[in-house]
Amino acid sequence: MSGNGSAKFGASFGGSYGGSFGGMAPQAAPAPAAAAAAPGDLIKDTTTRDFVKDVLEESKKQPVLVDFWATWCGPCKQLTPVLEKVVQSFKGKVKLVKMDIDKHPEIAGQLGIQSIPAVIAFDKGQGIDGFMGALPESQVKAFIDKLVGGKVSPDIAEILAAADAALVEGDAAGAAQVYAQVLGAEPENLHALAGLARCAVETGDLDQAKAILEQVPADKANDKSVVAAKAALDLAAQAADLGPIHEFEHRLAQNPADHQARFDLAVALNAQGKREEAADHLLEIFKRDRTWNDDGARKQLVQFFEAWGPMDEATLSGRRKLSSLLFR
Repeated sequence: MSGNGSAKFGASFGGSYGGSFGGMAPQAAPAPAAAAAAPGDLIKDTTTRDFVKDVLEESKKQPVLVDFWATWCGPCKQLTPVLEKVVQSFKGKVKLVKMDIDKHPEIAGQLGIQSIPAVIAFDKGQGIDGFMGALPESQVKAFIDKLVGGKVSPDIAEILAAADAALVEGDAAGAAQVYAQVLGAEPENLHALAGLARCAVETGDLDQAKAILEQVPADKANDKSVVAAKAALDLAAQAADLGPIHEFEHRLAQNPADHQARFDLAVALNAQGKREEAADHLLEIFKRDRTWNDDGARKQLVQFFEAWGPMDEATLSGRRKLSSLLFR
């Protein structure tokens, strides 16, 4: 793990995550609750043993942020006071749980967190979103505002949402045109830039996608939309090196315990847009042998989630199934 926020965020909970924090501030702060909760009720430390109670169960009442940190991490010391201040300002609409990864490394390891500070939002018992690095107070507030149902600026946000929808529906050319229009108005909009790269991936122009992503400033490489686009590019390149799907299906028919064949089949199916089927094959490997290929099935599944985005139906379904295996 790295304390500078520059390493890949392996769990991402949506690691595309689709550009949720593209820098657009909410129109208004959330309305205060009728009665403010005491700070001690809103912020606490947790352990591996108490994670289910403090996070998964508690998130069924309101969203819970988990701050993964360590005493040696300088950016963690910058972010934690900001998180505490902003969480308290939401007066009970969200809670903060802190986990020292040196004392309790298991959960961070299972979630694939490779850099701290890392914050993951849980709602209704599931990890649904997140960010990494010491974000400024305005971006933390915008993230939480969206988490609890706030509104972002409608113009650019709605335009980008329309482009995202077009891309999901297979209209890469139409989506690319919209992303390009946004970049014309906001040349530094990472959501639009990453979206343009994903359009190139969808059309098979991997070199163009790579060139677009190379335009992202180094200090912005961990933006969730950029992480998602990079994951999509990596998956496309990985699938391009595989053989025909029927070969893997034949190997599995001969030997259902051939994990490598099942793994390659999952990657190939994902490249064809068969997301849930691809996820199910990786989950089957994980169920049969968690240690196979150095936890390779779960790591690949995390990369799928990054590329698909946190709110994709296949991501939501896959996370539920993975959580049931991790925390049962």
